[in-house]
Amino acid sequence: MTLTRRHLVALALAAPTAFAFPAAAAETVKLGYQLPLTGNTAQYGQDFKTAAEIALARFNASGRIPAKVEIVFEDSRSDAKEGVTIARKFVDDEKIVGVLGDFTSGVSMAAAQVYKEAGMPQLSQTASHPDYTKISEWQFRNITTQAGEGPYNADWMVAKGYKKVAVIAEQTDWGQSVTKYFADEIAAKGGKVVLTEYFNRGLPDFRSLLTKIQREKPDAIYTGFFYEDAANFLKQMKQLGIAIPVFSTSAAHNQKVIELAGADAEGLSLTTNFLPNSPKPEVKAFVAEWVKIRGAEPGQFPAQAFDAVNIMLEAVVKTYPKSTRAAIRDALAATKDFPGVTGSTTFGADREPVKQLSKVRIVGGVFTPVAD
Repeated sequence: MTLTRRHLVALALAAPTAFAFPAAAAETVKLGYQLPLTGNTAQYGQDFKTAAEIALARFNASGRIPAKVEIVFEDSRSDAKEGVTIARKFVDDEKIVGVLGDFTSGVSMAAAQVYKEAGMPQLSQTASHPDYTKISEWQFRNITTQAGEGPYNADWMVAKGYKKVAVIAEQTDWGQSVTKYFADEIAAKGGKVVLTEYFNRGLPDFRSLLTKIQREKPDAIYTGFFYEDAANFLKQMKQLGIAIPVFSTSAAHNQKVIELAGADAEGLSLTTNFLPNSPKPEVKAFVAEWVKIRGAEPGQFPAQAFDAVNIMLEAVVKTYPKSTRAAIRDALAATKDFPGVTGSTTFGADREPVKQLSKVRIVGGVFTPVAD
């Protein structure tokens, strides 16, 4: 029986914790992926898993190496202790030569301590805390950090004449980095942060926070939140009749913002390095496969996961048949101009990605590239 890509993806989706193909080859190369599959961030982990399965099905069907690659998925529940437990499990499995994940910077950094000591290459698709890659030579990421996004957004807003800005972000290490890098740059460009406020993720009522913002009369609002909070914030903002431009990071780039907030999401501006309506063949192929499985276009994070897995798989190709942990690490470090769906990725000497950001705005219910 011949397995088509559709059959391969279907097999992947049916596997709850691991994805492997029938053993037609003499050996299997194993990778680990720690991600939240349950808990309050499970929606992101499930997206990463689907993206990984698409990438893996395509790779194993390609025959680029005379072996199959297996990804072992483990549920971290976005819990640092669980992340460390998974990391220990992965390093104890001698067949696992590289690891992807985790979702949050906190869990990724906790697990990184284990990978550092064991000498296991770790590539996170979303850990954006500036200190993550400083842990050791074994940590990589393919997402831009707030050290890049904050100044980029600040420059964008100042160029539009927005000098007085209210800043809000979730109460996490990531949220702190959102406010810090933005505030530093806007001050350097002659602007001023008139209000800084933090909130707990999943806050159901933003009205008191919005009232505080309104009192300060800012030119614009800069935000550090994910799509669920973004939708609530935008809806309640419109309910209160507040008409202030809102800018955000790539973390809010998700079609669900539009689905949940409807017309109230109109005008939200943010940065991204993934455009699902891009004419590039690699983007069109990924989006088509995703829509077939999920029924809607993918956002920034699934695209990041798809690229992360493919970058890791490329490292396997470069090192096979001697795909040791050290060899995979060196191959990752040598990544240059990798043609992903989030654009070209090159790792610098600090294992940080060199990537290009784009500006988008929700116009007519669609994330639309803009020049200003």
